[in-house]
Amino acid sequence: MRSPFRATLFACLLAVVCAGMLWAAYDWFQGRYLRAFSEHTAVFSGDPLRLPESLSGPGAIRLVHFWDPACPCNVGNQQHLTELVERYVPHGVEFYAVQKPGSHGQLPGTLSSLKTIDILPGSEQIPASPAVAIWDRSGKLAYFGPYSEGLTCNSSNSFIEPILQALDEGRAVSATHTLAVGCYCPWPVEPTK
Repeated sequence: MRSPFRATLFACLLAVVCAGMLWAAYDWFQGRYLRAFSEHTAVFSGDPLRLPESLSGPGAIRLVHFWDPACPCNVGNQQHLTELVERYVPHGVEFYAVQKPGSHGQLPGTLSSLKTIDILPGSEQIPASPAVAIWDRSGKLAYFGPYSEGLTCNSSNSFIEPILQALDEGRAVSATHTLAVGCYCPWPVEPTK
C-alpha cells in the first residue's frame, strides 16, 4: 500500500517542480525580452518643419524619417520602412533620415540607402519619434506624423502608404497636424546654452 502513495507523492512533487521551472523560465524571458507597451498620446504639428535649402522647392516626393537610436519603438517600423523604400524608390520617391541630435547609433543595413540630413530646420520642435514628414513634388509639406498608431507599423495600419500613393497619383494631400496614440519616444532636444 505504501508504493502507490510514494508514486503519487513523487508525481505530485515532479509536477510542482516542473511548474516552478516553467514559471521561472517564463519570468526570466519576460524580464529579459518583453517590455510593457505603454501607449503615449502625441500631437504632431508640422508647422515649424522646413527642408534644407538644398532640398527645398519643386522636385521628387521626399520622405524624411525621424528616429532616435535609443528608442525601442523604432524596431516596430523598420521592416515597414524597408518595404516602403523598396516599393517607392522606383516611383522616384527620395528617402532621408534625421537622427535625434546628441544620440549615437546607425540604421540597420536594410535602411543604409536612406540619405542623411544633419540639420532639418524645425526638427528640434517635433514631439516624438519615430515620425515621418513627406513633402510633395511642389516642395510643400503634405504629411507630418507617426507611421501608424499602436505598437508596430505595417502596410495594413500605416498612414504612410495612402499618402505616398495619393502623391504619386498627383492628388493633393494636407495632413500636417496629427494626434495619435502609440509607441513613441520623446524627441524634444534641450537647447544648447
